[in-house]
Amino acid sequence: MMKYTQVFTFLTILIVGTACNRPVKKDLPKEKEHPKLIKNIGNGNVQCGLQDKAGNLWFGTSDNGLYKYDGKSFSQFLVADGLNSNNISSILEDKDGKIWIGTDAGLGLYDGKTFIKIQIPLPKNLPPNKAEYYRNSHWVFSIMQAKSGKLWFATIDGVYIYDGKSLPTGQADFTPFIINEASGGFMSSNNNVERILEDKAGNIWFGGRGNEGVYRYDGKSVTNFKLKELTLQFESKRVSHNWAWPQLQDKNGNIWFSNWAGAYRYDGKTFTSFTKSDGLPGYNGLVTKITEDKNGNLWFGGDAGLSRYDARLPARSGLDGNDDVGQGKLFTCFKDGLINPWIWTILEDKTGNLWVGTRETGLYLFDGKVFINYSEYKH
Repeated sequence: MMKYTQVFTFLTILIVGTACNRPVKKDLPKEKEHPKLIKNIGNGNVQCGLQDKAGNLWFGTSDNGLYKYDGKSFSQFLVADGLNSNNISSILEDKDGKIWIGTDAGLGLYDGKTFIKIQIPLPKNLPPNKAEYYRNSHWVFSIMQAKSGKLWFATIDGVYIYDGKSLPTGQADFTPFIINEASGGFMSSNNNVERILEDKAGNIWFGGRGNEGVYRYDGKSVTNFKLKELTLQFESKRVSHNWAWPQLQDKNGNIWFSNWAGAYRYDGKTFTSFTKSDGLPGYNGLVTKITEDKNGNLWFGGDAGLSRYDARLPARSGLDGNDDVGQGKLFTCFKDGLINPWIWTILEDKTGNLWVGTRETGLYLFDGKVFINYSEYKH
């Protein structure tokens, strides 16, 4: 099991020196005039995004709060506007059109007019976080609304379910959901989960750093699936781990998972791993985000740009379904125009455009070949 200190050391080292196999073009087409997100100097991230029912685009950042883009201009929302924190980690619009906002200081709700701070009541016997730096934080890593209408929250204080039937104005009826009482989870003694996904059959999948493999809840019991260990190599040090974040279920029914050394695909029977040897770019083939566009293309974001998975190439196979020996480069990499190639979020809007959020609070529109910059520092 990989310790959190190793993860953070790895991330620090990997910020520099990662690149796709091909060089960045220096002479890019001159950008057309368009609105830009104004950001502060720093190394924050654009971490999450969504398009609401009205067509507005929302982007959450780690340093600069929340942005709303209506196609004409950007509006910025900060703590002064009612947010719990300017560090936004997750965002979701529920079936009623309310926008839920996860931050490092807890949960917020936007009803279309104002931001409401929501307090998740924690169990009295909840042990303190193992890492002192995170001991007083209430991070909400991800938010998911199930087909039943219930809202699931993966937090640094555990997983909680909200019935979604009423509009909370303070203390609300959140039910803790225990994944595995015996495990420690990521920097927590609460078996911390960071990502949640519901598949088409109604199963709920959980994953987070520090856990072994992934978990599936079928409505009655939780099953742990072990994964093949993938190896991180930086300089002379090698670290193997097998945690994974559930990302999506594609149109063919495959469920995709990501981690710092590649990705896994689950076809309902076996898990297949994809690594740098298959064409994932970067020093270790790191993957942070996977999404499927309207045409069925799968896009992978990581530390070295955007990659498109070519499903038309021969399928990989192995005796255990877990081999990581490539049969060709399955991924095509794009990074021309990215100031910092480390991608944290990918969002396809209703017109089919791909929006990409990166480190240094970078926001880009991808036109299929290059990235058009939609953020800039205020001079």
